Amino acid sequence: MTDLVLWGRASSANLQKARWALEETGVPFDLREVGGKFGGLDTLEFGAMNPNRLVPVLQHGDLTLWESHAVVRYVAAVFGGERFWPADPKARAIIDQWTDWTVTTFQPAWLRLFWLLVRTAPENHDKSAIDAALKQTVAALRMMDAQLEQTDYLAGDAFSYADIVSGVSLYRLTTMEIDLPSLPGVEAWHGRLKEWASFEKSVCISYEELRARSVP
Repeated sequence: MTDLVLWGRASSANLQKARWALEETGVPFDLREVGGKFGGLDTLEFGAMNPNRLVPVLQHGDLTLWESHAVVRYVAAVFGGERFWPADPKARAIIDQWTDWTVTTFQPAWLRLFWLLVRTAPENHDKSAIDAALKQTVAALRMMDAQLEQTDYLAGDAFSYADIVSGVSLYRLTTMEIDLPSLPGVEAWHGRLKEWASFEKSVCISYEELRARSVP
C-alpha cells in the first residue's frame, strides 16, 4: 500500500505525463483507472477530487492535485531531487519555458490532429481541417527540432520534465497515418527517449480503444 494514488486511464496522454514522471522517480504509487471505458468521472467522489472531471488526479496524503503539468512539477519537486528539480532558478526556468510552450502551442496542435484523424470516424474526416492541424503540428515540431539539433533534450543536455510533457506525443505522432518531414533532431531525441523503460511502460500504449469506428 502507498499513500500516493494516481487516477486516470493508461491511454490518456495527460495521464501518461504524470505516470511517466512517477515511474522515472521510482516512487511507488497506485494507478486507479477511471475515465473512458472505465467511467467514474461523473461520480460525486471524483467531482470532489477534481471539479473539472478530467484526469489525471494525484493524491498524496492530504494533498489532492489536478492538472497534468502541476502534477508533473510536484512529482519532480518532491521525489526527483536535483536531477529533476534543479536548484538553479535559471535552469528550471528553461525547463518551464518548454513545459508551458507544450501546453500553449504544441499540445493543442497535435491533439487536434489526433482528434480529427483518430477520434473522428473516417467518413467524417475533414481533409482541410486535418491538413491545417498537421501544418500547425509540423510548425511546432520544427521549433523543437531546431532546439534538439543543439541539445540532447529540450531544456539542455539533461533529461527533464519538459521532455516528459512533450515526449508523450511521439508514440501517437509516429503511429498515426500522417506524413512528417525529416526532423533529425526530433528523431534522435525520440531514439534517446525509447531507451528509457519508463517511456515504454507509460507512453507506448495502444490507443485503439479511442478510435472512432465507421457506422455500418
